[in-house]
Amino acid sequence: MGSRDLAGKGAIITGSSRGIGAATAQLIGARGAGVVVNYRAKAPRANKVVKGIEEAGGRAVAVQADLTESEGARALTDAAVENFGSLDLLVLNASGGMEADRGEDYALSLNRDAQVNMVKTAMPVMPRGAQIVFVTSHQAHFIHEVSTMDAYEPVARSKRAGEDALREMVPALDERGITLTVVSGDMIEGTITATLLNRAEPGAIEARREAAGKLYSVEEFAAEIAAMVGKEGLKQAHTELVGGAGDFLARSR
Repeated sequence: MGSRDLAGKGAIITGSSRGIGAATAQLIGARGAGVVVNYRAKAPRANKVVKGIEEAGGRAVAVQADLTESEGARALTDAAVENFGSLDLLVLNASGGMEADRGEDYALSLNRDAQVNMVKTAMPVMPRGAQIVFVTSHQAHFIHEVSTMDAYEPVARSKRAGEDALREMVPALDERGITLTVVSGDMIEGTITATLLNRAEPGAIEARREAAGKLYSVEEFAAEIAAMVGKEGLKQAHTELVGGAGDFLARSR
């Protein structure tokens, strides 16, 4: 894969002012894509990500958008087309629901409804050959077969609902020649979700580390997401289980 294989392409990475989204944005920017860095509230963090991409020779722009509001998706889509000429890659990384202050419907609103709305808004401007990547966790992907920590269950169920809703859109994506790829990872060391979970259930992360053998860092997981971007021969709606999911697969049989 050439180091500038995404030159001339436009990308949106939702929730990319920090963590996995920010690390993915850096990697995609380094491959030549123009990147829309999306943040909900923290402009300085997003601007820092943009600066990092630009310093590495890439192109990026920070755009404030709350994906749970309909105009949020429109703002991101418009920014990609206006700044970079096209929207060839949409990485659906933003997720949440552990926040106590956003109301009980927030997890479904963000993890399902906002994802579907983002795709519906983006699809009309995405060319044939474009790609949508939905980032999820093994805890969410396998929630129907394998139970998760109580504190995470509402988030896991809402993320699985989001994944299912996107899979239902495959016929529409097929018509437009757009590929959906699902990337599922385990708990990621150092993320806000892991921190909140460990606070809610002390020892939870340690237990996952033991069961999995290893938990990925933010940078390692971002590299796995980026490796799926533009990968040759990916089937429609392929699910990439990052770091294996042996204990989930064993328990879901």
